[in-house]
Formats: sequence, C-alpha cells, structure tokens
Amino acid sequence: MEVGSEKLEVRTGRGRAGRAIVGPFLTSHFPLPTSAYREAGVDIDAGNEVLRRIRGQVRSTFGPQVLADVGHFGGLYALPGDGETVLVASADGVGTKLKLAFALDRHDTIGVDLVNHCVDDILACGARPLFFLDYFATGALAPAQLEAVVAGLAAACRDNGCALLGGETAELPGFYAPGEYDLAGFIVGQVRRDAIVDGAAVREGDALLGLPSGGLHTNGYALARRALGLTGGPDEVRAALTATPPGLDRPLGETLLAPHRSYLAPVGALVEAGLVTGMAHVTGGGLVDNVPRMLPDGLGAAFDLDAWAAPPIFGLIRRWGEVDAAEMYRVFNMGLGFVVACRPGDVAACRERVPEALPVGKVVAAGPREPRVRLAGLGRD
Repeated sequence: MEVGSEKLEVRTGRGRAGRAIVGPFLTSHFPLPTSAYREAGVDIDAGNEVLRRIRGQVRSTFGPQVLADVGHFGGLYALPGDGETVLVASADGVGTKLKLAFALDRHDTIGVDLVNHCVDDILACGARPLFFLDYFATGALAPAQLEAVVAGLAAACRDNGCALLGGETAELPGFYAPGEYDLAGFIVGQVRRDAIVDGAAVREGDALLGLPSGGLHTNGYALARRALGLTGGPDEVRAALTATPPGLDRPLGETLLAPHRSYLAPVGALVEAGLVTGMAHVTGGGLVDNVPRMLPDGLGAAFDLDAWAAPPIFGLIRRWGEVDAAEMYRVFNMGLGFVVACRPGDVAACRERVPEALPVGKVVAAGPREPRVRLAGLGRD
C-alpha cells in the first residue's frame, strides 16, 4: 500500500488465536519520533486509519481455506483436497527507490529488488516460491528500459527457483512523468501445513539471529532521499548520486541502488533443519515494527546494538538528515535484513549452517505497557 511517497506494509498471514494484527504494525507500544519521516511525505498515522477502515472488508472475503488474519508476511490459503498443501502469497512494489533508478537511467537491479523482496516475505512463513507475476505501468513505453527491468526480474526468478509466468504491461499516457514507471510484483509459494512458521513456537529466552542486509533494500527511500539532498532537480540529483561522500567506498547512487538480498538459501537451510521458531523480514517499519510480527503476545525482543555494525550509509543518513536514532530503527533495517528466532541451544547449529547469522539479541517478556522492542545502546555513536 502506498501512503505518501513510500510503502507501508500491509500483509495477510497466519494469526495466533485471539490475536488480531494490523499493519503497518506499530507494535512498539511506546511513542517514537517520526517527524522526519512525516516531513519526507510518509504519514504513518494516516496509514493506520486507512487500514482500520478496510480491515473488515478484507475479512469479509475469507472462507475456510484462509488460514490467516491480517498481519503476517504472507497470505496463507489451504488448497482444497487433503488440506496439507498451503499456498503463500504476497504482493509488493519497489517504492521511491525507483526515483534513483530514473535519475541514473539504471534499471537492471529494480527487478531483482522486487523479486527478492517478495521471496523474503513468503520465506518468513516457511514457504518456497513457485511463480511470480509483475505489473509494469508507464506513460510511454521505452523498450530498452522495460527490457532491463524484465532482465532483472528473470535473473532473480532463476536464482530463486521461481517461474516468471508473465504479468501486465500498461501504457497510460499522461499518468506518469516522461521516463518514469511503476513496478509491482505478485508471488505465490507453497509450504506444508505442518511446516508453517508463524512464530507461535517462539518462547521467552529464544535467541535472535540477524542476517546482514545489502543496504536499504526497498524501504525508507523517501526519508533517505530527503536526508541526503536527493529531492532537487535532475542534474543536481544525478551529480549527488555519482559522487562518493566521505565514509562510503563507492558512489552514493551505487550504494543506494544495491539490490535487496534474497535470504532463501541461508534461511531455507535453517527452516529445513527445523531450527527456526520464528522469522521476520525487516522491511518497512524497520526492526521496531517488523520483529514483533513473529512474536506471540506477551513477548518482546531485546537487541544489543553493539552486536553488529550498521553499514556506513545509515550513519550518513542520520547525520546529514539529523534523524533521531530511534526513528532510524523504525524506518530502516539498519544492517539486518532478516531476523530468525531459535532455541538458545540451537545457536551453534544455526551458525554452523549459516556463519553470517549473527547473535543480535533474545526474546524477552513484554507486558502490555512495555515496549515490544528494546534497543540496548541506542544513541551511542
């Protein structure tokens, strides 16, 4: 769902009994400053109001095959028949990261972003992808531009073992600025009913392991563009994107266009080994709003911010944009693109299979008036 100029996450997913979950999952239960994001064009409060209004309409379509309330990372639908095969579906877009692709006339990574984001969403339910569809809309078709986008879609689908079945190409004169387009993706995967990962097995004391991100992935670009001075004219933006700011090892544009990672291979190995109790894809809402989506009521997550190093781009955004530290962890992934929960005794086995998985925190008790996410070391540079 688009609100303002950035994505707010709306998902359907497997809900625990008695628990209703509504995106964009403001589950922190304590006020966080959001002034910078609002000033950049994203109003989370307005997004919440929209979701409150449409929730009943969405639920009115559910039949017995739907295994989910609104709230997890993918929608679950049990196929008629034996009921053991469950389809998991998700839809998403790339958000205002597209603005950077337009500025640099570089479109080969945007399709990769979209496919990998959708793959990671259904992976958080334990599912593997089956097929993918895309929607590409523009004011006037530019064949080379569309070819580059589809090349990225196809490459990511091949890498994830997913068929690109097709999609829709819409030419809408007068609707988009010249040279611009929008892109959305729709994925369907499958999982056995008894292998669904919805976080119900998470217990207090479970360890939290984080997998490094490749950068911003596909969220927070409205704030990043504002903080980094990338909202001016085309020539000004292009000059800024081709420069290398202090602290970065490559041009700003290359850093910001780094593709969204797929976690299917490493996390899939943990799922198949039965080592995972819960999973969170860290997308819009950052660590603060996404990790609670895998936690049962009464539980929270305590992170040690000294356990991993956030990539330099996040420090640059914070300094140049004068963004509050707490807001950074609510908007961006801050270097962790995926978080899994496991039993404390299984940490070694997880890291043996996936050495890059870092112990970053643990599951803790969280009362109704306590924060669902605690960030030890917040504000330390």
